[in-house]
Amino acid sequence: MPRLSDTMAEGVIVAWNKKVGDSIKPGDVLAEVETDKATMDLESYNDGVILYIGVEAGKAAKVDGILAIVGKAGEAFESLLDAEGNTPAAEPKAAPAESVPTPINTTVQASTPVTAAPAATTDDRVKASPLAKKIAADKGIDLRQVSGSGDGGRIIKKDIDQYTPSAADTTTSVPVFLPVGQEGHTDIPLTQMRKTIARRLSESMFGAPHFYLKMEINMDNAIAARAAINAVSPVKVSFNDMLIKACAHSLRKHPDVNSSWMNDFIRQNHHIHIGSAVAMPDGLIVPVIRFADQKSLAQIASEAKSLYTKAKDKKLQPAEFSGNTFTISNLGMMDIEDFTAIINPPDSCILAVGRIKEVVVKKGDSFGVTQVMKVTLSCDHRSVDGAVGAAFLQTLKGFMENPVTMLV
Repeated sequence: MPRLSDTMAEGVIVAWNKKVGDSIKPGDVLAEVETDKATMDLESYNDGVILYIGVEAGKAAKVDGILAIVGKAGEAFESLLDAEGNTPAAEPKAAPAESVPTPINTTVQASTPVTAAPAATTDDRVKASPLAKKIAADKGIDLRQVSGSGDGGRIIKKDIDQYTPSAADTTTSVPVFLPVGQEGHTDIPLTQMRKTIARRLSESMFGAPHFYLKMEINMDNAIAARAAINAVSPVKVSFNDMLIKACAHSLRKHPDVNSSWMNDFIRQNHHIHIGSAVAMPDGLIVPVIRFADQKSLAQIASEAKSLYTKAKDKKLQPAEFSGNTFTISNLGMMDIEDFTAIINPPDSCILAVGRIKEVVVKKGDSFGVTQVMKVTLSCDHRSVDGAVGAAFLQTLKGFMENPVTMLV
């Protein structure tokens, strides 16, 4: 019994296509074997006669157990069974041996089929052995153009080897795939930034027990408010700038979220410094808007723009990318609808922000279109409980859905 899948321990013989005494040749399907993943054809790769069948149809055999013995007609096989610890079954399954045995040339079938075969076939499907199918695919031969010489017209290896396509066949056959180039790879040395990111985020992901809270925010009022703000603001205000201000006000109302786990105690920060992640060629860096709750939208927008430019030019100073108490990671501009982010130490939470999406909703007795944005809050369960994180998101939702309240 061959191992026909990586998890297979035994196989069940669904049916034998040959019996004791039958002559076989390479490509003949001896039996159908059911594994833990599929039903496979067991093909012969030898010429000879079936001398012994060791497993009845419907019974299972362990991997490497004897299924059948193939040799010359009349050859003795008992010594092979004795060596394997098998004994011939009581039923007449073995072909009689001559009184004077000759040296046996046997093959224990253990060939692995190329492809899975269905347990049953219908007349409108091409019947072919897995080996024949593989060779035909490699040669670009259409099996419908090949006549089968196997049982019931089944196409076997010999039929493919002897097949000569007609002029009509060659115009419709699929060309054989010929790869261009060679396999290869490039090893990219790690930058210090990438090493630091890998270390810090691994420590965060596997050291802090994360849980995630998702929420949808209606952005209709935020879109209108941003348009009105930008009509008078000295600097263009983005939705991310509005989120920074909304998070800052929400943290003021929920100080438990504005905290850090310090192993022996929880540090609740009185100041609100919000990090805003920026993608760099070498990795991710998080410029920090300090005292974000005390700044106007225009001030936040101006400072964020300056920090993002410095980050891309690699001119950020350590004080400009450290000291965060809460972080925002926004992938909405890259058309990401929603995602989860890994907490940025020493924060207890990080907000992952998706794109603003137009959806159809019920409005009164009819339907209308509204704009929604999905956010996901990743929380460190050691310092922030689910109810605390949920209350923070409710406050954030209120500020974003009615931005004028952030001005009070």
